[in-house]
Amino acid sequence: MTSDHRRHSYWLETIEDDLAPRPPLDGSHTVDVAILGAGLTGLWTAYYLLQHEPGLKVAIVDKEIAGFGASGRNGGWLSPGFPVSISELEHRFGRELAVDLYQAMVGAVEETLRVLETEGIAADQEQAGSIRMARGPHQLPAVENTIRTFERLGLAQYAQSMDAAAVADRVRVTQALKGVFNPTTASVNPAKLVRGLAQAVERKGATIYERTRVLDYETGDYPRLMTTRGDLRANVIVLAGEAYLSQLPKQSRSLIPVYSLMTLTAPLTDAQWDEIGWAQRYCIGSSRFTVDYLAKTADGRIAVGGRGAPYHFGSKIDDAYDRDPETHAALQTMAREWFPVLNDVPFTHSWGGPLGVPRDWMPSMSYRPADGLAWARGYTGQGVATSNLSGRVLADLIGDRDSELTHLPPVNHQSPDWEPEPLRWLGVRFVQSGYRELDRRAEETGRPPSGRSLAERLGRH
Repeated sequence: MTSDHRRHSYWLETIEDDLAPRPPLDGSHTVDVAILGAGLTGLWTAYYLLQHEPGLKVAIVDKEIAGFGASGRNGGWLSPGFPVSISELEHRFGRELAVDLYQAMVGAVEETLRVLETEGIAADQEQAGSIRMARGPHQLPAVENTIRTFERLGLAQYAQSMDAAAVADRVRVTQALKGVFNPTTASVNPAKLVRGLAQAVERKGATIYERTRVLDYETGDYPRLMTTRGDLRANVIVLAGEAYLSQLPKQSRSLIPVYSLMTLTAPLTDAQWDEIGWAQRYCIGSSRFTVDYLAKTADGRIAVGGRGAPYHFGSKIDDAYDRDPETHAALQTMAREWFPVLNDVPFTHSWGGPLGVPRDWMPSMSYRPADGLAWARGYTGQGVATSNLSGRVLADLIGDRDSELTHLPPVNHQSPDWEPEPLRWLGVRFVQSGYRELDRRAEETGRPPSGRSLAERLGRH
């Protein structure tokens, strides 16, 4: 069982403890707050609930182990990036709320780093910043629009313009013409973050039950999580399972699970790093529709991630989908195009996992007191920092505290449901294939996408 958990990501493989599951729930119990999901969202929620009210009885249940899902498999970007772009946030909610939300995301990065220091969690954190670059003329408009938008909103410090020479001074990537630098982003080992946070939450008095699958839940006068090993009754239940929530009948259309995959090089030599010029651990990426995200690990490897794996009918999740040979090969080819020195470097690990996507791409951090039900979900791959924000928002909502955070756009936001199958499968696959074609054409012609294609309009965020 231990080796099974380690194979789900390189990050989990680096954990020094044996990943042996904590004891499961044994019979029915009653607590103040019951949380589904021992990933970052559930753990942050427990952390801040207990920080505000140390005497609370908080229990967390997880089908596997803490950090099994996206929290222990992601790209390691602790970033203020939000699933919905700031220009789209401004369009939907107005300038003031868009700026407030972005500044709250910056605060979530800083708060995460503060807790890591306070709790003594060594997550290989390094706050070097991130660079989004234009690799070729077709990506220049996206980078330039980002810079102009942040300047117009008074947030220019988070979108600093870099010419080709400035990019090359920090990391030498082929065809990089321009970049936008955000100094806030940090690189972390996400498994060390989530596993360390689980231990911090236990020190505060929470109980984590692992290997305990939630089958259903009830709300109202007697809220409860119904598991294979008994019921967990509470005044408030919190749904914090992200993509895995789609497997609950009552949540089957709230999110779709979309797979993001990663691959990892062997450690590079000093000479190879000198050739690349990637000294500090900047997080880097470009503006492709199919998404790319790269990070330099603490042990001198390059982690490469991206989308491209197909959506599966009925929102099915299966361990077999964690690896898609075609997508992993494409990511490795891309990395070697960025850094030709990698032609002589083997890739040692490949993995993946599902992330949760709401119909309007907008995360929700919500609480319905009359039902005793709270939830946070829908990070679309931007969850490392967003989950910290969610935890603080839910703790304030459940504790009936009016704060600056409880007035942000994701609070009590209700996304529309996804279409039923087979419409959902047809639509998602259409957008996925459309994104691949947009990237292919742009890279071949050097011309940016028009913004008018059906795939672009359906996926606008």
